[in-house]
Amino acid sequence: MNPALSVILFTTLSGTGYGLWLWLGLRIAFGPRAYDFEPIAWLFALLLGAALTTIGIVASLWHLGKPMRVWRAFSQWRTSWMSREGVMAVATLAVAVLMVAPLPIPHELVMRPLAAVLALCALGTICSTAMIYASLKPIPAWRHPLVLPGYIGFALLTGGLALAALPQPLPVLRFLLPLLVVLAIAMAGLKLVYWRAIDTEPLPQTRGDAIGLPHRKPSVFERPHTEANYLTKEMGFVVARRHAKKMRLSALLLFAVAPTLCIALAIATSQPWPWLDIATICAICGAFLERWLFFAQAKHLVMLYY
Repeated sequence: MNPALSVILFTTLSGTGYGLWLWLGLRIAFGPRAYDFEPIAWLFALLLGAALTTIGIVASLWHLGKPMRVWRAFSQWRTSWMSREGVMAVATLAVAVLMVAPLPIPHELVMRPLAAVLALCALGTICSTAMIYASLKPIPAWRHPLVLPGYIGFALLTGGLALAALPQPLPVLRFLLPLLVVLAIAMAGLKLVYWRAIDTEPLPQTRGDAIGLPHRKPSVFERPHTEANYLTKEMGFVVARRHAKKMRLSALLLFAVAPTLCIALAIATSQPWPWLDIATICAICGAFLERWLFFAQAKHLVMLYY
């Protein structure tokens, strides 16, 4: 597939924002009483999540042929994962606004329930984004069972690092940082398994199936046309294997190795910053590179005709 920069920016930045809100919601809803009410810290986290998700959503509009008609996507939530993603994104933003809005009752009484709903809506948005691709049968690499856990894992990793990079009480960091190290290692293992699978597993259909001659091996006598068209440009994008290996290694170093080393330095020196800021930037860059490979290495079955 031809990787579109707008979609890569959307899935990476929005995933980071929703992952940050997911961690924040869980922390507020189920955190210890000692850190029940920190309005300033929560405000910064909510604003950062809003900025990341907004930038991602605006970037996604570049990929639409007619952005002015984007509102129509919300009407198909019964059957379309893209529509469900839009509905969940609006619901998540609404909950985030309620958490900072002046309410007639004390915030302490409603903050935990609102935070739990925020975490649930953020998780629903992340899952809806992943299912947009995981539900597409013509692209076997996206139908892989690790696609959904991968999207959730990267959102939790980048969002968790973004939350940790904000001013946090030390007990929160002592609990969060080890989880992020485990998550970074788990995501590295997940991507290695996924990449091996898409490299070794054959396509579920053959060229014979595509042209109505199952169980046969037809050869191409003449191409269907002499010039490239939309299908060959969008669906027939190929990245060289040697380049893919280098990019995979770079992605692993950025989203797994670098954050782990930065967290270790932050713990060893008892100075969370700037190490956590560096870890966050590296993880987002690694996720961006991984997402580029996710699109570039996916093979559409329509190319069997060519």
